[in-house]
Amino acid sequence: MGSLSAGPLLPSELKPSSLFNEQQRSVFVYRTRRKAKKSQSLNPVARLFGPAIFEASKLQVLFLGVDAKKHPGKLPRTYTLTHSDVTSKLTLAISQTINNSQLQGWYNRLQRDEVVAEWKKVKGKMSLHVHCHISGGHFLLDLCARLRYYIFCKELPVVLKAFVHGDGNLLNNYPELQESLVWVYFHSNIPEFNKVECWGPLKDADSPSSGVQKENNKNQASNCWEMPKTCQQTCSCCFPPMSLIPWSQAFSSDSHNNGINTQSRGLRQQS
Repeated sequence: MGSLSAGPLLPSELKPSSLFNEQQRSVFVYRTRRKAKKSQSLNPVARLFGPAIFEASKLQVLFLGVDAKKHPGKLPRTYTLTHSDVTSKLTLAISQTINNSQLQGWYNRLQRDEVVAEWKKVKGKMSLHVHCHISGGHFLLDLCARLRYYIFCKELPVVLKAFVHGDGNLLNNYPELQESLVWVYFHSNIPEFNKVECWGPLKDADSPSSGVQKENNKNQASNCWEMPKTCQQTCSCCFPPMSLIPWSQAFSSDSHNNGINTQSRGLRQQS
C-alpha cells in the first residue's frame, strides 16, 4: 500500500496576510472600546457643565385645590418642585400652600434640592418669588455650598420652564403674568451665597443662559428693578399679606442687613 504524502498546506484564513489583517482588526476594536469607555467616563462631567434642558415628558403635575380660573392675586398659589435621582423625573405640585408631603423622608432632607415658589401681589404688581436652599442644616451642604449655588443657577431656567409648562392654562388665561418679575432667594448660612437675585420677567427668565452677564445690562436692570416690599399696614394692594413659604422669613424688608445681598442678574446672554 502506498503512503500518501502531502506538502504543508496553509488554509486561506491562516495566511500571514490574513493574520496581519486580523491583528489590525483586533487592535482597532480594542482601541474603539477604550475610546468608548473614555467617552462614557466624561458623560457625568458633560451633564454637570452642559446646557440645562427641560423635557416635558419627565414632568408630573399635581393640582391640589387650585384651578386655572383663579388669579393668583386673589387666591394663593404656590409651586413645589422636587426631583428624583432614580427616575430623573420632576414632580410639580400646584397648590395654595407648600406641599410638605413632597419634602418628607431622610433622602429629601439630606439632598435639599427642592425648589418652592409663590405668586405675590405687592402694591398692585404681580411677581413670582422662588426659594432655593443652598446650605445650612448639616455639614455636607456647607461643604459643597459653592457647587450647589452653581447648580441651582444652572438649573433654574429648567425649573421656571416647568412652572410655565405645568401651569400653562393659568398663563394662557392671564398672559400678563408672563411680564411679572422673578425674584430668586438663595438661602445659605454663608453670607456669600445668602442673597436675592432678580431674574427679570418670567417670559425671559426661563430662557437658557450661559451664565455670563453684560455689565451695562446688569447696571441698567438694578436701577429699574427694586425688590418689592409689602405695605406695613392692612391693604388691598398686597396679597397674600404674609408669605406662604416659611423660609422667606429670613429675608425680611431689611434684606440689605444681616449679610443678605440683594442683586439683579440683569439680562443674561442667550446660549
